[in-house]
Amino acid sequence: MTPLPSPRSLTMQRVLDGLRQLPSLPVVVLEVLETFEHADVDVDALARRIAQDQAIAARVLRIANSSFYGLQTRVGTVQEAVVVLGFRSVRAMVVSVAATNCFSPRACPGFDHAAFWRHCVGAALCARALARPAKMNAELAFTAGLLHDIGGLVLVTCFPDEYAATLAYGEQHDCPMLVAERDVLGLDHAQVGEALAERWRFSPLLREAIGGHHAPQDYPASSLAGLIHVADLTARALDFANVPNERVSPMSDVAWNRLGIDWADFRAALAEADTGFEEACQIFLSR
Repeated sequence: MTPLPSPRSLTMQRVLDGLRQLPSLPVVVLEVLETFEHADVDVDALARRIAQDQAIAARVLRIANSSFYGLQTRVGTVQEAVVVLGFRSVRAMVVSVAATNCFSPRACPGFDHAAFWRHCVGAALCARALARPAKMNAELAFTAGLLHDIGGLVLVTCFPDEYAATLAYGEQHDCPMLVAERDVLGLDHAQVGEALAERWRFSPLLREAIGGHHAPQDYPASSLAGLIHVADLTARALDFANVPNERVSPMSDVAWNRLGIDWADFRAALAEADTGFEEACQIFLSR
């Protein structure tokens, strides 16, 4: 049995120190992130900058040419992808590719990397599908959904022993991971994810969605946090992660009411997310 650390053993200062162990995002990704806050973007110049990073450009083109986007003809350059799919879609691809590349699987007893990412992809698809009837930016919703639990990866990567003990505690007490994290570590993955989002200079909307997806009522100005809350719980209810006895917490009435959608919209979003799930896992998580 994994020994438990001292209760509430992890301080935010230790987390901030741990964040320095993570690789920095490429400069072009930081430039892309800045565009979330600015309407006047030189899209052509930024597309050329993205194309200069061969690893990111190759992944973007692979995703763009997959049946996930259903293009009639193949695109051969980032510039063509921007023209055909739109800058918002390509921007979402760039941020998603870069963020997922920063975390390599680490040994942490009890943590299933494949299940983690399958859930995140499922939440991203749910968020994108729900964003349309809610009249929100679908590609921003997809990005936030994919990255909403990224604080968990920080904990696994930087504090594997402490997080293994947290996972063991969750199993022993049959409680949600959020409760286990707070009981054992003294903080949770949403707080850690928001700290990482701030360090990586994510837009305020993305930071709030990551930090507030378990407590959307604490972020009254962020409809995106509420959307990701609903998408997260929906993905768990659909068992995208394929985890036995997956725990699904109650949905926040505040988050649901903010969306302003009806049950017909919700059911249609579930069907859309479920249809594209396996292919999305293959294209977004392959390296």
